Amino acid sequence: MTEDLRAQAHDVDVTVWVGKAGIDAVVEELRDQLAEQRLVKVKFLRAARGDADTDALAADLAEAVGADLIETRGNTAVYH
Repeated sequence: MTEDLRAQAHDVDVTVWVGKAGIDAVVEELRDQLAEQRLVKVKFLRAARGDADTDALAADLAEAVGADLIETRGNTAVYH
């Protein structure tokens, strides 16, 4: 199933951006979007990353939202 979701994610546009306010600022927005869409793509901007890597931030956001992290690529993550 994960491979199928990864293939579908290719055509999904980024709809959530994590900036200097951090992941806490987008938890509700991501939760709302996941209630309406199967997949949501999130971009982690440089201001959000600081010293942390995208994989760690993406995992933290998945846990905060209660979503499945499908993949991270570069500074972008896909959630289900």
